[in-house]
Amino acid sequence: MRTNLDPARLLPSDPALRAIAEELYSSVAGLPIISPHGHVDPSLLVENKPFANPAELFIFFDHYVTRLLHTQGFGLENFGKGAAGASADPREAWRILCSNWHMLLGTSSGYWLTHEFATLFGINEAPSAENADRLYDLIATELLEPRMLPRALFESFNIEFLATTDDPCDDLAGHQALAADPTFKGRVAPTFRPDAYLDPRARNWVANVDRLLAVAGESSRNYAGFIRALENRRAYFKANGAVSCDHGVLEAYTTILTSETAADLFDRALAGTITAHEQREFAGHMLAEMARMSTEDGLVMTIHAGVVRNHSTATFSKFGPDTGQDIPVAAEFTNNLRPMLEAYGLHPNLTAILFSLDETTWSREVAPLAGFYPSVRIGAPWWFLDAPDSATRFREATTEIAGFYRGSGFIDDTRAFLSIPARHDMARRVDCAFLARLVAEGRLTLDQAKKVAVDLVVDIPRKAFKL
Repeated sequence: MRTNLDPARLLPSDPALRAIAEELYSSVAGLPIISPHGHVDPSLLVENKPFANPAELFIFFDHYVTRLLHTQGFGLENFGKGAAGASADPREAWRILCSNWHMLLGTSSGYWLTHEFATLFGINEAPSAENADRLYDLIATELLEPRMLPRALFESFNIEFLATTDDPCDDLAGHQALAADPTFKGRVAPTFRPDAYLDPRARNWVANVDRLLAVAGESSRNYAGFIRALENRRAYFKANGAVSCDHGVLEAYTTILTSETAADLFDRALAGTITAHEQREFAGHMLAEMARMSTEDGLVMTIHAGVVRNHSTATFSKFGPDTGQDIPVAAEFTNNLRPMLEAYGLHPNLTAILFSLDETTWSREVAPLAGFYPSVRIGAPWWFLDAPDSATRFREATTEIAGFYRGSGFIDDTRAFLSIPARHDMARRVDCAFLARLVAEGRLTLDQAKKVAVDLVVDIPRKAFKL
C-alpha cells in the first residue's frame, strides 16, 4: 500500500471544480498559521530538545489515535497513560499503531498522520506490522537532525501565533522564558482556562479554590475574594500575552445572580451543603461573570459546549483526563446564553466564540446568534468534527446564515505539535473546495472567492482573537 500524497487531495473530483479549487488553494497554501486555541506545552519550545522517539511524537500525546487503538482492546498504559504508562515501551506502542493502521483509514487522524509521515519523513508507504520497526528506525534517526528540533519546526511550519491552554494558577514561566529569549522569534501566548474553579461540581473544587486564592494573594475566603482572585489571575495572564479565556462546559448555561445569592451559594459550596440545582446555578452565574470580566479586560471568550468529559469513570480514575473519552451530547445555546447576552451581548468589548459538538446547533442556533450579536462568533468544528466531511457540513450549515466573516478561523485544538500544519492544510483545502462550488454556480466571482479564502486563513482569526 502506497500513501503518496495526492496534490489535489480533498479538492473536488469534478475537473472543472477542481481547477477552480486548485487556483484558490494556491493562494492560501503558503500563508502563515494562526493557531489561537491548542494544547501544546510551551516547555517544548523552551527546552528545544529532540523528540524522544516516534511513539512519543505520534501516539502518547494524541488521544485521537489512542482512543481508536483502545477500541481494539489495548490498555492505555501501552500508550504512556497512567502510572503504569511511565514504563511503556515506545517501540511496542509503535508496533501496535502500525499493526492496526486499518483502524485509522478514513479518519481525520489517519489523514493527518499520512500527511506528516510524507511531508516530514518522506514515508510513502502505509504502516504495517511488517514495516513497523523499519519506519520506527527511520523516524528515530530523522528526529536527531537539527531541522526536527521544536523551534526549527515552529519556523518551518510558518506559525505566526500559537496559543496554549493553561491553568489559572500557572506561573507561566515557560511563556516568560520564550518572551525573554531573543533567539526565539515566534509569538506564543497562554490561554486562561478556569473550568476547575468556576463549577462546584468540578473534581477537588474546594482545594482548587483555596489554591487560587493563595496564588492570587487573596486572604478573604469568601465570594468577593474569589472574584478578586479570578480578576487578578486574568490580569496576570493578559500581562503575559493572553488574548483569550477558554471554557469547556457540558452546557452553555448562564444566569445572573445577585451578589448576595452568589455569595451564599459560594459559602455553601465550600461547606458541602449546596444542592445539585444550586451548583448548576452558581456555575451558570460564573460563566456570565467571565463575560462581564471580558467586557472589562478584553479577553476573548471561547465556549466549548456539548461534551461529557471523562465518560468512563474507571478510565478517568486510572488514567486521568484527556485520554479520548470525552463524548458529545446535545447542546442548547439560544436559551442558555440569553441571560449573558441580555446583559453583555451588545457590549463593544466582548467577543464570545461558540464551539459546538452538536451539528444540529450550527444552523439552528450558533449561526443565527452570530448573525445578530456583534459579540458572538461561530467557532470552527472541533474534537470529533474537525475532519474534512464535517468541516464541509459546517460551511454549508453556517455560511448562508451568517456569511464567512462571523467565524473564528480554523482551530486545530491539538496537543500533537507535528499535526498542526496537516490540520490547517486540511481546513484550507476544504474551504477552497467549498468556495470553488460557489464560483462554479455563479454565486461568487473568482476574485471574491480568493479574497475569502485568504481572509479565512489570516484576517478572520486575527480579528476574532484581537491579534
